[in-house]
Amino acid sequence: MSQPRLSIPQYAMALAHVASLRSEDPYRKVGAAALDHDNRVIATAYNGLAPGFDPSPDFWKDREGRQKFMLHAEINLCSLFRRGDAKLIATTTMPCTACMQTLCAYGIKEIYYQEIYHASDAPEIAALYGVTLQQVTDFPMSDYLIPEE
Repeated sequence: MSQPRLSIPQYAMALAHVASLRSEDPYRKVGAAALDHDNRVIATAYNGLAPGFDPSPDFWKDREGRQKFMLHAEINLCSLFRRGDAKLIATTTMPCTACMQTLCAYGIKEIYYQEIYHASDAPEIAALYGVTLQQVTDFPMSDYLIPEE
């Protein structure tokens, strides 16, 4: 017997998880995926450093010190499409306040995430702008989590 077809949020979340595997951050791996108005994949991204920057191995030892240099998965994702091109995004962690503001500026109307980020104002921002912000925990790869150190 075949398994039921994945919902669009489950599909997008699975893609976001695969993207997170590319993150160079040894402590926090976040991935994101964007789908257009026909539910076609238009971009995937992950958190990391600016393209072409090759840090010394010591860079990764100072977790607190390196955080300000890390580009969030959602920001990297938005750099890959134009405003209005994406209907929805999925990200492995609820967007932080700044990323949520950026997603709203890009006209995203549906945002799905797996992990809650309690320091974020994303729920309040989503409510104000009429954006669907929904947790999705049941999708392929949901049992394959990268342990945090």
